[in-house]
Amino acid sequence: MTSIFDVAAYVLDKLGVMTTMKLEKLCYYSQAWANGPVCPDLYHAHKGMFKITRGDIHGDPSNIDEDGTSTIDAVLNAYGKMGAYQLSELTHSERPWRDARGDLPQGAICNTEITEAAMAEYYGSLTD
Repeated sequence: MTSIFDVAAYVLDKLGVMTTMKLEKLCYYSQAWANGPVCPDLYHAHKGMFKITRGDIHGDPSNIDEDGTSTIDAVLNAYGKMGAYQLSELTHSERPWRDARGDLPQGAICNTEITEAAMAEYYGSLTD
């Protein structure tokens, strides 16, 4: 089974050192988890760090099947050159994030899960 750490390791192998925020957003777009633009497990593994390297992540990219690597590669081609804050603004402007947050004020903590179904419906409609 593929873990968030396997996906993060794959992303870092492909793009090299980056900010932790950028890594989180690229993994989100890879649909590696359903808990929103920050995966708690990944976040806690590098909490307090600004930059992250492949050596900081103990994942195994070989656990990702061909469909998974194809999806991640498409995400990296589309979003990999964007900066962390640009990716953050983008994720926060999209319906899955807005729907999960509902009427919460900006900056309020939210633990509402962004489901795979919500992501598939929204992001799937962008390719039609």
